[in-house]
Amino acid sequence: MFRFSIAAVLTLAGAAAATAQDGSLLHRGAPMAAEGPALTLQQGSFIHRQLPPNARPRQLQVHDIITVIVDYRTRMISEADAQSRKTSNLQMVLSDWLRFDGKNIKPAPQSDGDPTVAGTNNAQYRAQSDLENNDSLSFRMAAEVVEVLPNGSLVLEGTSEIRNNEEHWQLSLTGIVQREAIQPDRTVASDSIYDLKIVKQEVGQVRDGYARGWAGRIWDKYKPF
Repeated sequence: MFRFSIAAVLTLAGAAAATAQDGSLLHRGAPMAAEGPALTLQQGSFIHRQLPPNARPRQLQVHDIITVIVDYRTRMISEADAQSRKTSNLQMVLSDWLRFDGKNIKPAPQSDGDPTVAGTNNAQYRAQSDLENNDSLSFRMAAEVVEVLPNGSLVLEGTSEIRNNEEHWQLSLTGIVQREAIQPDRTVASDSIYDLKIVKQEVGQVRDGYARGWAGRIWDKYKPF
């Protein structure tokens, strides 16, 4: 009987506590879980429009074309000054000589005295060289993705050939670039390309105007004096 009374009192106390929580102005119950699918940008925006499939960005693949923006500038200044001076003295005396009498070799007398050789050599050398070179190369060129590496980087290769009367230009470009360096409009700067190789060849009147002749190249290479 006593145990039954304790159980009844605990039951009434729990019911009273629950009623007090429901009637309290400060009590906040747990939020109710939202029913239905979660709200997305397509459902909650009035101006959002999904791009058509042909306008969506696509992962670059082999044979895709991107534009490489080359802006190469370099400046080199070199100065050299060399000077040398050498003085040497030579003095030689032949005090003994030999003669052959047909059978034996014998000492030869020096009736006119010992022959001598004496000389002095003075050599001076001075060279001064100044070089200042400014070079720039700026152009845009289309390149093809020829390979996709395992880490996602792209191997690029591009060639270009221009003929204008007697003028003939040939350009070739190769290198490796990461996908993150390529802009949404499929352009990439040349300074973001690893192992960049640019080959430029010119043939024509402009090239002939500043090209060195074969004699000048040989002279500058071997420098006989």
